[in-house]
Amino acid sequence: MHTPLLKKLVLAVLGMFAFAFALVPLYDVFCDITGLNGKMDLVVAEQSSEIDKSRKVDVSFTTHAKSSAPFSVKAQQYSVTVQPGKLSEVEFVAQNLSDKARVMQAIPSVSPGQAAKYLHKLACFCFDQQSLDAHQTMKFTLRFYVDTELPADVQELTLSYTLYDITSNTAQAQNNSTPLLSVAEHTYLRGQNNG
Repeated sequence: MHTPLLKKLVLAVLGMFAFAFALVPLYDVFCDITGLNGKMDLVVAEQSSEIDKSRKVDVSFTTHAKSSAPFSVKAQQYSVTVQPGKLSEVEFVAQNLSDKARVMQAIPSVSPGQAAKYLHKLACFCFDQQSLDAHQTMKFTLRFYVDTELPADVQELTLSYTLYDITSNTAQAQNNSTPLLSVAEHTYLRGQNNG
């Protein structure tokens, strides 16, 4: 008597589960196609061989700590004007604001999102987890260039870093004797497994 209804409900639940499971890869494909979200590859880029001296692009830098991450990271320069293809450097100062040693991970994003694939980093504190002692201050150098293929209508970029306190994750991994991977190593290995 209720068998047809039960079958429909089970099929609906299975359909919802499959849809939820497929959302992450679908979102990644959507972002790749549209250039939205500003996700960046966390791999070390190679230096550009050509410079577009006829063009200038403004690159600004912002950082913000996620939830209760006790870190302050500031660029020494709020923004720089660069020529596409030319290597640029910006110094960042990071400080652990807590009374305990902490491990920080910075996750970058670029705005506008479609420009993310045109900003290449050769050195970045976001490539690795950064251990800071209580109240320790460290300097980091970001080495980057803007690709000469950046669309002409994009004249400004914002490189934003979200800072996470991953101390408990790293302590948990060490207790489990699991080796920690930097974000670059993780991204490289993920790419190897997919390819």
